[in-house]
Amino acid sequence: MMTERIWTPYCGIGPTPEGWLRWNFDPVLLVALLLAALAWRHWSRGGDSRAAWGALGVTLFLFVSPFCAMGSALFTVRIVHDLILAALLAPLVTAALALQRRALPGSLTIWTAVHALTFWLWHAPPLYAAALSSDMVFWAMQISITGTAALWWAKVVRAPAAASVVALLATTVAMGVLGALIVFAGSALYAPHWLTTQAWGLAPLEDQQIAGIIMWAPASAVYLLAAMVVLYGALRPRALA
Repeated sequence: MMTERIWTPYCGIGPTPEGWLRWNFDPVLLVALLLAALAWRHWSRGGDSRAAWGALGVTLFLFVSPFCAMGSALFTVRIVHDLILAALLAPLVTAALALQRRALPGSLTIWTAVHALTFWLWHAPPLYAAALSSDMVFWAMQISITGTAALWWAKVVRAPAAASVVALLATTVAMGVLGALIVFAGSALYAPHWLTTQAWGLAPLEDQQIAGIIMWAPASAVYLLAAMVVLYGALRPRALA
């Protein structure tokens, strides 16, 4: 049952189409990004500078640009946000910090499970609602999704081709199943968006279904494409031999 609670996520109350162009110039965030950039330049060992700048650009897009506030209005935008964390920002962080060259605990199988479980848990309606009602929980969500995904990508890069393909296909299935569950839920599950989608011409359930379709198809396709690239790279030398 929908309530009249007004949610105040980190990125602010969900905007309307007339006021969507809202930037987030949180001084704490901007100082943290500056310090992170300076720390990377001072302590990075073998990291990819292009990946580091790419990670900074993606972070600014996600948390500073109007895209940040749009995620407070539409669950669809929030899902795209979270997928960018896992499938774009995380591998950039992996390359920027050269995590694939470091001795990391745990096996690829373990990190595949941890990555999928972390993503699933944060999209359980109670935890999702908590993240959009507390800045501390919100940042725990962002850091844990990105961090576990970055460590998982590091393991994927280091693993033999066959193991990498299996891990990528397993993640494809995990994303697809979660997307399907969201699509076929039959009711609007995400309370922070119950009162914010109508201004955009969408019922909360319609917004949720679009988000689920994005996770089910395009997001799964990203990991499937990565698996195909790895498989192609492994088979190509044999074809040329």
